[in-house]
Amino acid sequence: MGQGFLQIGLTLCIVIAITPLLGRYIARVFLGERTLLDFLMNPIERSMYVLAGVRRKDDMTGSQYIRSVLYSNLIMGISVYLLLYFQRVLPWNPNGFGAPSWDVLLHTTISFVTNTDQQHYASETTLSYFSQVAALGFLMFTSAATGLAVGIAFIRGLSGRKLGNFYVDLVRGITRILLPISIIGAIALLVAGVPQTLANTLDVRTLEGGMQYLARGPVASFEMIKLLGENGGGFFSVNSAHPFENPNGASNLIEMIAMISIPAALIYTYGIFVNNIKQAWLLFWMVFVIFVVLVGVTAVGELQGNPLVNNAFGLEQPNLEGKELRFGWAQTAFWAVMTTATMSGAVNGMHDSLMPQGIFSTLFNLFIQVIWGGQGTGTAYLFIYLILTVFLTGLMAGRTPEFLGRKIEKREIVLASVVLLIHPILVLIPSAIALAYPISLSGISNSGYHGISQVVYEYASAAANNGSGLEGLRDNTLWWNLSTIVSLIGGRYIPIIAILLLADGMSRKQPVPETPATLRTDSLVFIGITAGVTLVLGVLTFFPVLALGPIAEGLKLASGS
Repeated sequence: MGQGFLQIGLTLCIVIAITPLLGRYIARVFLGERTLLDFLMNPIERSMYVLAGVRRKDDMTGSQYIRSVLYSNLIMGISVYLLLYFQRVLPWNPNGFGAPSWDVLLHTTISFVTNTDQQHYASETTLSYFSQVAALGFLMFTSAATGLAVGIAFIRGLSGRKLGNFYVDLVRGITRILLPISIIGAIALLVAGVPQTLANTLDVRTLEGGMQYLARGPVASFEMIKLLGENGGGFFSVNSAHPFENPNGASNLIEMIAMISIPAALIYTYGIFVNNIKQAWLLFWMVFVIFVVLVGVTAVGELQGNPLVNNAFGLEQPNLEGKELRFGWAQTAFWAVMTTATMSGAVNGMHDSLMPQGIFSTLFNLFIQVIWGGQGTGTAYLFIYLILTVFLTGLMAGRTPEFLGRKIEKREIVLASVVLLIHPILVLIPSAIALAYPISLSGISNSGYHGISQVVYEYASAAANNGSGLEGLRDNTLWWNLSTIVSLIGGRYIPIIAILLLADGMSRKQPVPETPATLRTDSLVFIGITAGVTLVLGVLTFFPVLALGPIAEGLKLASGS
């Protein structure tokens, strides 16, 4: 038991140590300051800008930034759809795979364009090496960079700066952050034992004399950007529970650090942009404390084990169902909370086998989306809650709501409300429709409370652009492929549009001089109120489904029935 919690503690210490280092570097990249990679990347970037007809110093308005995001994502999506459709005649296809069905193909393309990577197919028996690398791998970089660019544009707007240029931010996010770290991380994974090859499927004769066919491929490079970019889509169908994706404790540590590094660092980056490191650290510790509590709840649930199993056999052991024994209960519980907190969606164990406490924590992360959050956009959601807290406390104290010296008015509250309300709409309404037809539409494999969690989790994962799932659900059907597409698109682009419009409006506001009556947002009391507002809004919105799902399931297990 002690070793498991020690592993968790050491990982968290590493996260705390690298946050200011990476956060400062990201700030230098997007503030246009000098970095160590300038001599190598400046000529490459200039060539790319010339080819694209982009001038680096041309700033965009909110509407221009939105159009650039939507047009570029549309073109990338169409291109990848065609690559997957024609994969049979393209290179690096040693198994001769053809195109998946149209609904799987459409769902997969949209899922990867939106940085969700929800997979309703078995990767190693569906896609060629070329499709995995040139199509999905390409989107892993560009979708992550899109979210990062939107997050930086939002921070710029809050700080009173112009939003910048989307194409410049996209390129710099890839060339200065995602690509260099991915190269270093992929080499580290290679050393840890993750394969990187274009060789065919390996045929192995087993000890019993039978034949076993081992899929392999360029896994190390795919794995690193999958985790660093909060993509989460697996090269193999069991994702990071596969020994070729995650062979040992060293690779597990590298992959967890990759997942959380950029979301955590972006909070510090915000502090540099607004010249208020104190506020950034307070926000960091607010998120950190909630995260640690959820990890603790999940870890204790897995450590105590399943009471029905333990009582039936007179045992006292952790819940090891659905877990890789090389990681055990602690690292699996820690990963499950981290992958849903960071919106990565990668898994190193089966979430469907988590105890109710773990399902509660993972669903809670998907519902509120700010416990670290996704690539860039999650940081923006955190400041949406901050703006709402400023508004509410300003009203209660009889003061004009102001944030970073700019007034919070009706337009900002409407846009912030859109960001927060679209998520429950895209989760609860389709869940209700699917649950109304538990056999024909839902494909629920578990009756009762766990079946409710399976359905709600699938839509929450899609709308939050996470991609993980409770895999007892039979989700490779026309209904699930098309209905989750609605949640994928709405959960990605509606908040992005609202966020950029809000940032554009804030950037145009004249700063208001600070007075003794100005509400300080860098105090411990205010951050405590922000945590309360975040938790209350999240719980009030989704408490009924939490009560009908993991809470009810936990009470049923505790009663011994």
